[in-house]
Amino acid sequence: MTISKEEQERLYRYYTEPKTATELARKTLALVLAGGEGSRLKDLTAWRAKPAVPIGGKYRIIDFPLSNCVNSGIRRIGVLTQYKSHSLIRHLQRAWGFMRAEIGEFVEILPAQQRTNKKEWYQGTADALFQNLDIMQRHNPEYVLVLGGDHVYTMDYSDMLLYHAQSGADFTVGSIEVPVDEARGFGVMSVDENMRIVRFTEKPDHPDSIPGKPGIALASMGIYIFSKDFLYKTLIDDACNPGSSHDFGKDIIPASIAASRAMAYPFRNKAGEPDYWRDVGTLYSYWQTNMELCSVAPDLNLYDRNWPIWTYQPQYPPAKFIFDDEGRRGSAIDSLIAGGCILSGALVKRSVLFFATTVESSSTIKDSVILPKVSIGSNCRITRAIIDKGTSIPDGTIIGEDRVEDAKRFHVTPEGIVLVTSAMLGQNLYARLQNDYDS
Repeated sequence: MTISKEEQERLYRYYTEPKTATELARKTLALVLAGGEGSRLKDLTAWRAKPAVPIGGKYRIIDFPLSNCVNSGIRRIGVLTQYKSHSLIRHLQRAWGFMRAEIGEFVEILPAQQRTNKKEWYQGTADALFQNLDIMQRHNPEYVLVLGGDHVYTMDYSDMLLYHAQSGADFTVGSIEVPVDEARGFGVMSVDENMRIVRFTEKPDHPDSIPGKPGIALASMGIYIFSKDFLYKTLIDDACNPGSSHDFGKDIIPASIAASRAMAYPFRNKAGEPDYWRDVGTLYSYWQTNMELCSVAPDLNLYDRNWPIWTYQPQYPPAKFIFDDEGRRGSAIDSLIAGGCILSGALVKRSVLFFATTVESSSTIKDSVILPKVSIGSNCRITRAIIDKGTSIPDGTIIGEDRVEDAKRFHVTPEGIVLVTSAMLGQNLYARLQNDYDS
């Protein structure tokens, strides 16, 4: 394949060039909601917050919204943490400590601190912001960008900021077009021909279609831009409402539409089609997103040097593939293999292997996600599985071929994806088993 001189120069460059901050971006404070338990991910979040779950061979889920901020020119970022946040905080300290506070750049960790007179933990997404209202005011932004920490996508938030400012909106909701049948699990917006929101319904049984697009609904991406004065007043009013659950999707957004200017921002690619965005809230969607990254030309391009996904990665040697005998050949096809992995006479197909994973001779891994530091013995067959960090799979283990047998030892989703953790195999890696001593 012949490439242009300009492309050759771009590829030769040893540094990346994130977008230069616009005036709107400099006036924006981004707040990432990263305190969720992620219970639908089952044992995958037994010891970590959902945004800290590894994905794509070397990243954590939270790296995507944070990278979007940096690449969009937004360099003032707060991350609100709560549930089992140690691994998340450690990752943020390692991966995101390169910002320079002297020039107004930061990734600030905002753990739940019972900062109000009620002495409560975060009661909802809106309450999380309300409890940090004084911190927001101290940074004096014109706009506040509120993001979920558990979605996988690449998005230029500066485009949405410009849309918000030019429309004169009090708040703008990032939205994506989805089939009506799939919209029941999201907050759904009803809009007029100018994309002004006229109704917002959380997980409706009968979602409204977009005007002129029957069968297509407009779903919330959990991305909001607020003008500061509107946000501060709304958070204070909501905190004083005893009937509120203090959540953006359930309370703030639906209650604010009638008395404010609320706009929907459609997330589209250059061709005008809905862009790539995944909510990895279930084991199946998590597995599916990883599998999509293994495709020949994935919709989410991890190799775009103009939009890098930043992260922390431990220093491991290159991946290694050894032996070339019939039936004992180290190889990987349509897969993502991280540093420190050793495929010792094993075959890997359409799978993601995180760092420092070893697979021994005559084993076959297909359509699976193998998290860091997993050891897989010889003569194993693993299909459509998620293997959690640090698990040791004994020689001769078969996973993913008999759902009934798998369900006796592991967690099996309705779609047939098998989740395997060290605890399920009786390998207690921690000081105590989950739920021991819990009342």
